[in-house]
Amino acid sequence: MEAVLEMRLSCVAPVLLAVFIFSVCLHAQAPMPQMKGIAPGNGKAGDLVTVTGENLDKASVAKLYLTDGTNDIEVNIEGQDATTIKFKIPAKAKPGRLALMVLTRGKEPKLIEQPVKVTIDE
Repeated sequence: MEAVLEMRLSCVAPVLLAVFIFSVCLHAQAPMPQMKGIAPGNGKAGDLVTVTGENLDKASVAKLYLTDGTNDIEVNIEGQDATTIKFKIPAKAKPGRLALMVLTRGKEPKLIEQPVKVTIDE
C-alpha cells in the first residue's frame, strides 16, 4: 500500500511543478518602461524632444504625458522604439519644469511618473 501511495505522490509532484511554472509565466509582469535621459532638456511648443531609456516601445508604453504633479497634458508620440520616444512639445504646455509620465499597456495599465523632466520655455 505504501508503494502505491509513493508512486501516486511521485506522479503528482511533476504535475504540481508544471502548474506552478505555468502560473508564474502567465502572471509575469511585462518589463516596466524606464526613462533615463532627454534631449534637448528644454524647448518651446512645437519643438521635437527625444527621450531615451528602456522598454519604451509600443508594446510597453500606450501614452505619454507631461505633468506638473497636478495637471497632465497628453503629448503626441512622433516616433517610438525600445530605447527612444520622440514627441513634440504641445502648444498647451505652460512654461516651467515638467516631468514625463507614461501609461503602460497590459492587463493592468498604470500611470508611472518618470525621473526625467523637461523645461518648457516661454
